[in-house]
Amino acid sequence: MKKSIVITLSLLSGLYMGVAQQHIPLDTVHWSINAKSYVLESFKGQESIYLQGGSMTAKDLKFLNGTIEYDIFLKETPAFPGVYFRSNGSDAEQFYIRPHLSGKPDSNQAAAAIKGVTPWQLYFGPRYSFPYRYKYDDWTHVRLTVNGNRAQVYLDHSEEPHLSWNLFHEPKAGEITITGGNSEAMHIANVRIDAAQNTLKDFDPIERKPIDGLIQQWEVSDKFEESALESPGQFQSLIASRKWGKKIDVEEGTAANVSRQVQLRDETKGNTIFARTIIYSNRDQTKLFEFGYSDRVVALLNGRAMYRGTNKWRTRDYRYLGTVGLFDGIYLPLKKGKNTLLLAVSEDFGGWLVTGRFADPKGIRIEYGPIKTK
Repeated sequence: MKKSIVITLSLLSGLYMGVAQQHIPLDTVHWSINAKSYVLESFKGQESIYLQGGSMTAKDLKFLNGTIEYDIFLKETPAFPGVYFRSNGSDAEQFYIRPHLSGKPDSNQAAAAIKGVTPWQLYFGPRYSFPYRYKYDDWTHVRLTVNGNRAQVYLDHSEEPHLSWNLFHEPKAGEITITGGNSEAMHIANVRIDAAQNTLKDFDPIERKPIDGLIQQWEVSDKFEESALESPGQFQSLIASRKWGKKIDVEEGTAANVSRQVQLRDETKGNTIFARTIIYSNRDQTKLFEFGYSDRVVALLNGRAMYRGTNKWRTRDYRYLGTVGLFDGIYLPLKKGKNTLLLAVSEDFGGWLVTGRFADPKGIRIEYGPIKTK
């Protein structure tokens, strides 16, 4: 009679739970499966789960440092199979594959889940993705090694890491969840966790050059329904009824992430906040404000609507990503003294983001000041 492998719990460095080199059987004893459908079956020489429209979470296991390995049989179809690790509520670290983008620069993604939102529109480019040519007639092996606030990924038993990156949350033990291919089912097999193997090799993450002159901090309001922006005559009451006090800082030298402070999907209705900054001008003058956002924005200066725009995924063409940058601009008629700039930012998915700077900051002062220019 075969004995099932039992994951025992022991403290390692006070936080990691688990023992070295554990193969986790694919069954409902060891996994909590939440999917549209699944089949446990032998496929292409491996005992596997055919997982559709959902995920599976390892039971009785908390992961901090170590190695996560599994095999996946990819299909050339739009899908995002991957792994969440150190999951705690709606926060997690994440790596996933885009099998329909084989060989392209964004054929995969390292990212975070922050209050349930994965802001890949902020964490983009070679710092968090790498080109890889996938195969669709054999298993693809995925190995993640995690240590402290750093991680690396290796594909197909490579000796060298394909990507090294700094993680997005403070190190804290959490759950491991593996996802399938959304509506497209994919086979997953041979899942292993190795607490003892946490050595990183040639850790050298790609650095991103920060955008010069950005406003470094924004104050954000509580949520409200985007539909409230359809009535300009109600803007003053809408602003007056907001709750304030939370602040978000620029990340990646690129943009501030609203999800750090506001949960998009919870029991409170709304997908929109105001991001606020105060501008002090030494005289009446017009200044160019360059900014970015995701997904949609309405800009107001001193309560007056000045601009409306959309930067959502696929809004400009079928491959438009909606990544955030200084892609929009508006000439602001500043009055002498205090000016209040509000950006009403609405979000669907991909990153709840805001950023901006004044092209010529002479004669003005920002309450949450811009980074010093060289």
